[in-house]
Amino acid sequence: MLNFTDVKEFILLGLTSHREWQVLFFIIFLVVYIITLVGNIGMIMLIKVSPQLNSPMYFFLSHLSFVDVWFSSNVTPKMLENLLSETKTISYTGCLVQCFLFIALVHVDIFILAVMAFDRYMAIGKHLLYGSRMSRVVCIRLISFPYIYGFLTSLAATLWTYGLYFCGKIEINHFYCADPPLIKMACAGTFVKEYTMIILAGINFTYSLTVVIISYLFILIAILRIHSAEGRKKAFSTCGSHLTVVIIFYGTLIFMYLRRPTEESVEQGIFMYLRREKVAVFYTTVIPMLNPMIYSLRNKDVKEATSKVMSRICVTE
Repeated sequence: MLNFTDVKEFILLGLTSHREWQVLFFIIFLVVYIITLVGNIGMIMLIKVSPQLNSPMYFFLSHLSFVDVWFSSNVTPKMLENLLSETKTISYTGCLVQCFLFIALVHVDIFILAVMAFDRYMAIGKHLLYGSRMSRVVCIRLISFPYIYGFLTSLAATLWTYGLYFCGKIEINHFYCADPPLIKMACAGTFVKEYTMIILAGINFTYSLTVVIISYLFILIAILRIHSAEGRKKAFSTCGSHLTVVIIFYGTLIFMYLRRPTEESVEQGIFMYLRREKVAVFYTTVIPMLNPMIYSLRNKDVKEATSKVMSRICVTE
């Protein structure tokens, strides 16, 4: 008989045990977190106050920024606390909440990206019907699905995480509570959790990515039918930012989760700063910061709206 432990808390081993590195990482990730909050909240406010950004594309972008704020806030504050703390603990309930929000927000993110790809197809391939087909009601329905489905999926996955049993070892070799290290650490209840995690991730990532790929295939066909070079260039430019975000987001997800959680894969969130292929830190902290930058630097409308808002602020002052 296994001696199961009534776990009250876990110890997050974090990024490093060297004090000087902990201070350095604290400063770096604090700056990244502040930029993430300012960038994403700024994008939401900019879309809200700018009439020229009153379109379905920016409506979905504001929700992507909203999810990125919560996604970063789910992991980074606790990581920053543990970098300066001696105990580096997280309660069992806090760990489950972190797992729940992480899985939920990942699914919301991938399906919002799929919805945005469909929106770009409608804007380019069905531009004459775009206004009527992508009405406010339709946009609300489209954006509701990622939230509802993502949180329901996460609830089921978190209940399976709750079914894991631990036999004394409560040290998580990671900087946040994630399923792979928990599965590796558990001594019972892992079979269902491990394979349902792989199946759910595979199905959901494949389904959302399929929507993105099919949408872009139709977008490419529609662009090739445009006779003028200027028209093709303009159509491509409306997709560039979204396509960049999709490549970065799905690339890191596929690398991280569509494999069984081996000892090697569990370590991948810890030495990203030493090996470029280690992507967990990049995925949880840097990508939410990059999204508003990508859309603001590559999007003419966002640049113009930002200039107008800044001009109004200067005039008011």
